Amino acid sequence: MNRTLDFYEPIKQELNEVENSLFKLSDVSVDCVSPLLGHLFQVQGKKMRPAITILSSKLFPGSREEPLLMAGAVELLHLATLIHDDTVDDASTRRGRATIASLWGPQVAVLVGDYIFATSATFVCNTNNIRVIRRFSETIMELSTGELMEQFSLFDWRQTRKQYEDRIYNKTACLFSTSGESGAVLSKAPESVVQSMKNYGKYLGMAFQVIDDILDFEADASEMGKPVGNDLVQGILTLPGMLLLERYPNDNPIVSLFEGKDEEKNLKKALDMLHNSETIQNSYLVAEGFARQATEVISDIPESAYKRSLVEIASYAVERQN
Repeated sequence: MNRTLDFYEPIKQELNEVENSLFKLSDVSVDCVSPLLGHLFQVQGKKMRPAITILSSKLFPGSREEPLLMAGAVELLHLATLIHDDTVDDASTRRGRATIASLWGPQVAVLVGDYIFATSATFVCNTNNIRVIRRFSETIMELSTGELMEQFSLFDWRQTRKQYEDRIYNKTACLFSTSGESGAVLSKAPESVVQSMKNYGKYLGMAFQVIDDILDFEADASEMGKPVGNDLVQGILTLPGMLLLERYPNDNPIVSLFEGKDEEKNLKKALDMLHNSETIQNSYLVAEGFARQATEVISDIPESAYKRSLVEIASYAVERQN
């Protein structure tokens, strides 16, 4: 793993096995594919989704092999979406490294993303569990829906909170939800636990995305790999912007920005208003509410080191700085 996260300690060995299985994918016979995959797997993320799958499977331990396959699948699916996102956004860096699109071009990046999507599907098929295979397929549909919802709502300052929550569920939280649900299914946990982990993942993913949206305004550009306020510049309305519009409905700089008026001036004004009001603080409260729901839905699951890790991950999701 790329850094020490204490809540991964109970599953450190399993996560390392998953990571190694992904590295091996770059050792392919096709010369043009190997360097692309090698570049991709050198950039290590937080591994939260595969960790949730493994932790979920440990709550009621059953088979060990299938949950590890699924953990690899959810990480591959996540990586594939990042490649496509970076290509659509014309992003030059991801986690401090050049994106595949910036090095090899957008056409190659799309094809690599497709390759990783397909590879993730083979991992899932190897679990031989039709319920998990179906859920994984539905998740790909939901992820695509989330991205389409975002594209078709660009520069629309009239969006509702419900529309925002639907979008971030599809864009982000659905994969967290599938990570938790599939781990429980593959370990043959009781159906009540399967549903608890499905909801845990959903609420955790919602909290995670809200924090991402806050960090777009809060974090250093070097930490996030993109300019502060980039979402607004791209026409993406997230929770902090929504709350600012609710509080200041008249003469709001976000409206002017989205209407294409004096981008630099209105972005600066919007950022100043965000930081000189309770908007950011209130956005954190929303994220904390989702994280609290995540821990509440697993409260009836028997205590263990794995459950404690799940609770700690929920706390980390709203405390992280990048």
